[in-house]
Amino acid sequence: MAGKSPLRADAAERLALEALAGSDDRGEADRARAVMLTLSGWTSARIGQAFRVREDTVRLWRSLFASGGATALKTRVAPGPAPVKSEAALRVATPLLEAAVADRPNWIIARLRAEIEACEGVRISRSQLSKMLRKKSSAGDGRGTR
Repeated sequence: MAGKSPLRADAAERLALEALAGSDDRGEADRARAVMLTLSGWTSARIGQAFRVREDTVRLWRSLFASGGATALKTRVAPGPAPVKSEAALRVATPLLEAAVADRPNWIIARLRAEIEACEGVRISRSQLSKMLRKKSSAGDGRGTR
């Protein structure tokens, strides 16, 4: 579709978009901002350049908004089973690794795995535990696992 987008939003929808644009989740905020820019007259190409996404992605965001409003732009958790082993591992490993370095033993992956199995009764692979700890340290409060 060439030209101006037919997308419209009333005052309540604009308020919902503004609230979503201030979200801590960057994806949600970008989608809301892109729709707001569309309402301001920006083209898909221009928005795509601004957010460094393809024009088709901008059109998908518009389509989501057109069919479901601002709530359709929110991030959804992918369906699937709960990460039981990772959650159990975090319950055991987090307090162990957050203790002051001077007061704690060196926790290598093998020792952590044994402690998790002893406390929670869950066996977790070396690679899964390592990935989970890396993900936790990169998404956490800035402190690593060392």
